[in-house]
Amino acid sequence: MSVDGAIHPNPAIDWAGRPLPALTRLAWPTAISMLSYSAMTLVDTIFVGRLGPAAIAGVGFGGVASFALMCFPLGLVRSAKILVSHEAGAGRPGSSAPILGSGLVLSALLGLLLLGAAFGISPLIAGMGGGGEAGHHATTYFDIRLWFAPFVLAYNALREVRFGTGDARSPMVAALAANALNIGLNYWLIFGLQLGVSGSAWATNIACVLEGGILAWAQRGDGLRFDRMGHWLRSLARLGIPTGLQFVLEVGSFTLLAGLISSMGEVQMAAHQIAVQVLQFSFLPAIAIGEAASVMSGQAVGAGRLDLVPSVAKRAMQITLVYTLVCGAVFLLGGRSIVSGFTDDPTLASVAVHLLFLGAFFQVADGANIVARLVLRGTGDVRFAAIFGIVIAWACTPPLTWLLGHQLGMGAFGGWLGLAMEILAGACVFWLRLKRGGWRPIAEELRRKGAEPDPAPAPLAA
Repeated sequence: MSVDGAIHPNPAIDWAGRPLPALTRLAWPTAISMLSYSAMTLVDTIFVGRLGPAAIAGVGFGGVASFALMCFPLGLVRSAKILVSHEAGAGRPGSSAPILGSGLVLSALLGLLLLGAAFGISPLIAGMGGGGEAGHHATTYFDIRLWFAPFVLAYNALREVRFGTGDARSPMVAALAANALNIGLNYWLIFGLQLGVSGSAWATNIACVLEGGILAWAQRGDGLRFDRMGHWLRSLARLGIPTGLQFVLEVGSFTLLAGLISSMGEVQMAAHQIAVQVLQFSFLPAIAIGEAASVMSGQAVGAGRLDLVPSVAKRAMQITLVYTLVCGAVFLLGGRSIVSGFTDDPTLASVAVHLLFLGAFFQVADGANIVARLVLRGTGDVRFAAIFGIVIAWACTPPLTWLLGHQLGMGAFGGWLGLAMEILAGACVFWLRLKRGGWRPIAEELRRKGAEPDPAPAPLAA
């Protein structure tokens, strides 16, 4: 990096002529990382399931509550990926060190705030989790997971910085290693040491420590610095606050969807849960493709090659289209067989199969929605993605779930029709934004701000 911070277009963006191979190289490790995370959740559920229904319910609610509390901070630290990708594209890969330093400071501050919030919320968790034994388990799981909040945010900052540099393999290796450790620790802590639900929470926390350690080792070549702290903290906040708010409110919309469906009866809620578990294995790889496109779009912005962004989005959508069409065909042709692996109740199976059939039809729109919003986020157009994502989510899903599901008696299927409308509307709005170039002025402004002259660097660690 030059002392004066001047832009030097990065000749290392050798994917400019052929973005598809580079996109694939980034996407497949990211997909494995995301599927690995889902597998960790599944493993926890399987082990805790042997403790009884109260333990499953408690861990389920405690996990949701802890994630909900961390949504906003996670959205904030994810902005590190955008900044790093812009700097890498501009030929300043060394900027990942001070961006990471600022991200870790932000993680520590937010983590301490979360700990304070957890102490205030913890007494309420038992009642919210259903009371009794389930409520006790929910509180136990929630408390232990939140004790590690600063570290969880720190390892997320590390992961986002590695993604931003174009390194998707280190996060994949870290996720796979954490999963392997989590399996062994779950068995040993839950059954060997007889720690029960608390053992499951500690297993997940310790696995996160390993994951963070591997990511820190991968970062050693790029180092860690704390110079220009004010500049990078402001940049993280400017990009991260809209994304954090979006995470919170979209999770709130989806949680309300689940709450409305649960009020329609156990069968409707169980069918919803089955369908969500199945569909996550289709939309997580689509998110991975979108994340890869986001990194490449950020690099293009940093390099001053805004003309590459539509090309990256197009190639990402082509991959996503093929994948989502295959998933849709599997759900249509094999939906009944898939659901039979979850339940043998004919009524429940019928509702779940119909939800999978509906999911098959909105697969392509879901992929388009994911890719477009993540590409916009990669360019730095985070406010548009956040505002319209929030508005569409709350305008479509909860109202239509109430109208179609409750008032018209369509049950969970009505709620999923509302969800389908949200996805379709988002896909249309975000692709129009991409096509019309509304993101360009924002990307150009971010690029100019990134090129502001640096003061003399003051590295604290290498």
